[in-house]
Amino acid sequence: MRTFSKIVLLCNGCFVLALVLRLVEYYKRKAGDFEAAIPLQPLESTLVVLGYGAIFLSAIFSFQLLYFYLIKKQLTLPRWIVGVNLIMFPIQIWYFFFS
Repeated sequence: MRTFSKIVLLCNGCFVLALVLRLVEYYKRKAGDFEAAIPLQPLESTLVVLGYGAIFLSAIFSFQLLYFYLIKKQLTLPRWIVGVNLIMFPIQIWYFFFS
């Protein structure tokens, strides 16, 4: 669970970066510049794939936390990692389904 929480945190960071890249490219195209935000296209593609796939990992992580809470098992995860991952999940749901 400790390693998985760090992977989810990394993917959530990629989600935030993918959103920032999307906004940067939108405003660059609006200004008439059609160059990529990051000149290294495979890096940008990797960030986007990890970021957009983060909703699945966040869902699995949230359901695991709920399960451990219901069976009253003590977790040894840092609270800030759990907090960030739990905050990002509703943001991802809103982004993918309601925006």
